[in-house]
Amino acid sequence: MRHAKGLVSSHIDWRRPHHWLAYGFGSGLAPWAPGTMGTLAAVPLYLLLRPLDPGWYLAVLLVLFLAGIWACEKTARELKDQDPSAIVWDEVVGYLATMTAAPPGWIWPLLGFLLFRFFDILKPWPISALDRRVRGGLGVMLDDLVAGIAAWAVVRAVAALIGGGT
Repeated sequence: MRHAKGLVSSHIDWRRPHHWLAYGFGSGLAPWAPGTMGTLAAVPLYLLLRPLDPGWYLAVLLVLFLAGIWACEKTARELKDQDPSAIVWDEVVGYLATMTAAPPGWIWPLLGFLLFRFFDILKPWPISALDRRVRGGLGVMLDDLVAGIAAWAVVRAVAALIGGGT
């Protein structure tokens, strides 16, 4: 974590909705691997959204992305840090992007999780360029959205190759 846990914890005000979002409902406060914990916290949200028609799913994803820009910007400004590791709403939205129109079955959420973490951690181009160049709430959110899109493309390719695509 870029901030000592006590410093981040001292800035949390659970009465503020942007803290709930930015900290991924508290998952970003995990003492180790907060990004992975934030992604893990996204799985139940994905399971709730999964039955939605793809158009509605994308609409919800857009709303969550836009809300994330606001929440992450405001929280990062309060912490005086561009992208503190405790802010994990970007991982939540990135994972949900990965799982857009995923085939049914238990293997796809697991594969999506692993692929999203792979792209989010390694940050191949253009993800790394976005991470370095785009600042503020948009910067926090955008690189993870693109990591989610890259992971989504691999999920879709694997599904097409093994006949699991819909």
